[in-house]
Amino acid sequence: MQRTKVRGAYTALVTPFDVSGKIDELRLREQITRQIQAGMTGIVPVGTTGESPTLSMEEHLRVIELSVRFADGNVEVLAGTGANSTDEAIYLTKEAERLGVGGSLQVAPYYNKPSQEGLFQHFCAIAKETGLPITLYNIPGRCGVDITVDTVCRLKESAPNVVGIKVANGSMDYVTELRARLGHDFTILSGDDSLTLPFISVGADGVISVASNVVPEMLAEMLRMTYVGNFTSAREVHARLYALTKSLFLEGNPVGVKSAMEQLGLDSGVVRLPLVKVQPMTASAIRKELVALGLCE
Repeated sequence: MQRTKVRGAYTALVTPFDVSGKIDELRLREQITRQIQAGMTGIVPVGTTGESPTLSMEEHLRVIELSVRFADGNVEVLAGTGANSTDEAIYLTKEAERLGVGGSLQVAPYYNKPSQEGLFQHFCAIAKETGLPITLYNIPGRCGVDITVDTVCRLKESAPNVVGIKVANGSMDYVTELRARLGHDFTILSGDDSLTLPFISVGADGVISVASNVVPEMLAEMLRMTYVGNFTSAREVHARLYALTKSLFLEGNPVGVKSAMEQLGLDSGVVRLPLVKVQPMTASAIRKELVALGLCE
């Protein structure tokens, strides 16, 4: 497979639920249409932000199926199909490929804390079973294990369809070393909204954003500014969004972004246990930043 260079602003979609807790398919269509109209590069359904751990296998695949249908080729669909069971990750990835996604986001196995060799073997096994481009997802705060730069380099050499990585370990040094050692044909995407612009300054290509569920136009515009070298204007957007991005994570993800969307009439705000709605103080802090951005009164 020829390694495909991608860059841009991707939205880690929430999974909308109605008040009874079922997947709200109409609202999902509305949210994807909004991302298309805002000029986002792609969408990432059923990741952490999409509450994938609380979806049944059937629901997980249904959200992917609907996302492909509603995107209708207007934005890339990078589906979350990772798991801490290699067999399960392979199954989800093969099904997502059958459903027509453009790529797979593969989170590091969580809870079982594999060694670096285990991580390497896990991702190689998945890559061997699919023709999809695979983007690794390094988020040690949730998974308990860090995908080292050495392991990413091994994967690039051993699995041609491993084409990129989403970085959510907060490390500028990590991104800098990745770019230096992997060259410019390997995609690096920020996994933290507040670090997107700093990561791009040292070689990242874009972001998989949570905040773009709320402000997709601003995120897309900030990325476009960086691609034409207008970092002064990009920094202005970054500064305007910074307080909002921090407020969205006061009680974790996706409860913060769902609270923001609920306040803007974009989502029911319903989350599944063990997640619960944010506390009133957090909702007020989020609302303060929405007001500051002129998004509500």
